[in-house]
Amino acid sequence: MRVFLALARMESLGRAGQHLRLDPATVGRRIARLEEGLGRRLFTRSHQGYALTDEGARLLPHAVAAENTMAAAAQEAGEASTGLSGQIRVGAPDGCANYLLPQVVAAICEANPALDVQIIALPRVFNLSRREADMAIGVSAPQTGRLSVQKICDYRLHLAAATRYLDRHPPITKAEDLRQHRVIGYIPDMIFDSELDYLAELGLERVALGSNSVAVQFNFIRHGAGLGVVHDFALPSAPGLVRILPHEFSLKRSFYLIRHLDDRRVSRLNCFSEALYRGIRKELVRLEALVDGARVTEPEAP
Repeated sequence: MRVFLALARMESLGRAGQHLRLDPATVGRRIARLEEGLGRRLFTRSHQGYALTDEGARLLPHAVAAENTMAAAAQEAGEASTGLSGQIRVGAPDGCANYLLPQVVAAICEANPALDVQIIALPRVFNLSRREADMAIGVSAPQTGRLSVQKICDYRLHLAAATRYLDRHPPITKAEDLRQHRVIGYIPDMIFDSELDYLAELGLERVALGSNSVAVQFNFIRHGAGLGVVHDFALPSAPGLVRILPHEFSLKRSFYLIRHLDDRRVSRLNCFSEALYRGIRKELVRLEALVDGARVTEPEAP
């Protein structure tokens, strides 16, 4: 089952072997024996890798449930006496993954030396049913699936540009002035969530420099290539950026912690998710206060 789960998640003999510390050929042989023993085909093979068949997809939730049961049993048996242990994978949009999660996760791991955390930063929605991650941070609340969804907090975004860009270009004193400037943003047909369609909401249609990655957009702006929408919590990492027309253009979005319902009885995931929830809220308030020059206070519970 461990080999089956690894291949289902990694979709590659090589990556599954790395995760399990097994030779890829060994992974392949064990999958072949499992399929032979069950009398069903669990994966289809192609040049793109290994994909679950319908039979494999039906087996997946049972394998995950067995994995969770063993993890819970190990926890209760006292094998994690030094705190949280094992590996936990968190999926997140790359803005959160680049500018918020690293320091939060580092603090959690500092308190739990036996814990390994993987942050998967991808500009798309994660499929928790296929166990692409143990939990995910989202910018909207899913409406379908066996998922638990907990709102973490709101966050703010503003138009911003590097001071060196503003020094070389016409001044911006009102919204109409933005038409004279190069706009940076998402590639329009690669926006995976309507909550990320910032420029349309601000009435800015043309994207002169685009990327599906927030980090790439941020670096475009940081290097003086133009102006764009930036998370307030990212601004402290780039002192050369300033907000533009902050009283006219201000967006509010939310982060949600998304988990599979079957994980509710796994104490290590419950403990980690609680630490992640509190850590994100505290760090986001701290960073936004730095931008505002305000005193940091604890966020109110939702």
